[in-house]
Amino acid sequence: MVFMGTPEFAVPILDAVAGAHEVAAVVTQPDAPQGRSRRLIPSPVKRRAEELGISVHTFEKVRAPQAAETLEALQPDVMVTAAYGQILSQRNLSAAKYGVVNAHASLLPKYRGSAPVNWCIMEGERETGITTMFTARGVDTGDMIFSEKVEILPYETAGELLMRLAPVGARVMLKTLEALERGNCPRIPQNEALASYYPMLKKEDGRLDFTQAAQRVADRCRGVDPWPGAYGHLDGQRLKLFDPRVMEGDGAPGQVLSFSPKEGMIVACGSGALRFLRVQPDGKKPMADVDFIRGRKEAPRGFDL
Repeated sequence: MVFMGTPEFAVPILDAVAGAHEVAAVVTQPDAPQGRSRRLIPSPVKRRAEELGISVHTFEKVRAPQAAETLEALQPDVMVTAAYGQILSQRNLSAAKYGVVNAHASLLPKYRGSAPVNWCIMEGERETGITTMFTARGVDTGDMIFSEKVEILPYETAGELLMRLAPVGARVMLKTLEALERGNCPRIPQNEALASYYPMLKKEDGRLDFTQAAQRVADRCRGVDPWPGAYGHLDGQRLKLFDPRVMEGDGAPGQVLSFSPKEGMIVACGSGALRFLRVQPDGKKPMADVDFIRGRKEAPRGFDL
């Protein structure tokens, strides 16, 4: 088979697949510049594939003829994808004898798209899961195979949930490949009436809207952690916000109701209030809200709307 994946989420799935099947090659996104130095860093999947001694291909555009020819030359029985990061062409999909199977981090048909874990938290869901599916043309529209539900924990961030889903994805993918080998793999068409699609996250998605209810603001804060990260402008100064807790409180949205080392920083929302247990001023490292409070000479008025 050929395995296609990029981030840390895909590594446990690669490990499981490589431990049970012959992986002829791994396809991942090209090395990406990171940090102030813009040094090129390989993807987590590339690093793991090299540790396993599996040949790696990186394509700027997997739909390009040269990339398609490379996949066809490998003659895979099946291709497995997990958060690869590019949409496959019909020619790509036809390269594998038994097709392409994908591990998607939601309970399809809800939360199609590239950031399902982030959006399900932001939308206040209390459960999500993994769905394996046959990849088809379109975004996450193919027939479903197996799914497994996972409860979303009360204070869990998108990053934490995604890593907790990774071993579930590995388990469900192995079950999928076993069924495919036996020739009794189910194909369950998605109910388009229940489908929802959510877009890729943008940096501005991290700005919190304190006119919303406290729980809604908290869900967004958790859903954009670790990227793009939640933030607001406290008296005009950008402040990153982490670890929200819903509190009782009443005031104008964005108003700082409490700013003391004993109670922390509590901010009014459209209904209810929030305390952020950790904050990060520009140019500094994340710190406890009480340490941030001790470092200021006077209490702020509130967050800009």
